[in-house]
Amino acid sequence: MMQRPARRWLGAVLVAAVVGFPGPACFAIDNPDAPDLVGDFQARAQAFESRIGAAAGSTREITAAYAEYEHFLDAELGQAYRALAAKLGATERASLEKAQERWLAYRDAEFRFIEDNWAFAQFGTSAALSRGAYRTSIVKERALALLQYLKNYP
Repeated sequence: MMQRPARRWLGAVLVAAVVGFPGPACFAIDNPDAPDLVGDFQARAQAFESRIGAAAGSTREITAAYAEYEHFLDAELGQAYRALAAKLGATERASLEKAQERWLAYRDAEFRFIEDNWAFAQFGTSAALSRGAYRTSIVKERALALLQYLKNYP
């Protein structure tokens, strides 16, 4: 028979598993006075995402909105990368450079797959919309990751 403290601990673990444990990120202590880089980025991105939703009448308009959004995301990604690199020592910066090179190779491979797979012949006019959505989601995820890393530095 289990001891009471062991039961409580096991119960807490089971509740976390069922309810959904928020993960290790919740253990980080953020500086409340630091700028909210992630929130600021998401607010800027929301303006582009809203334009995509508002352009719902025309495939051409939506495709143009996705192109603008991707351009914005590329610029944000570059800015986040440079800001993070500036905070790192030489060894860590070299590691970040290698990681970014590998991520760019991944991105390029994904973009090729997206272009090859979501073709007009298979998906009609929605192919362009899918390509835009998938491409931007890949770049947005990387920008967010770099901004999350950047939050760790004063």
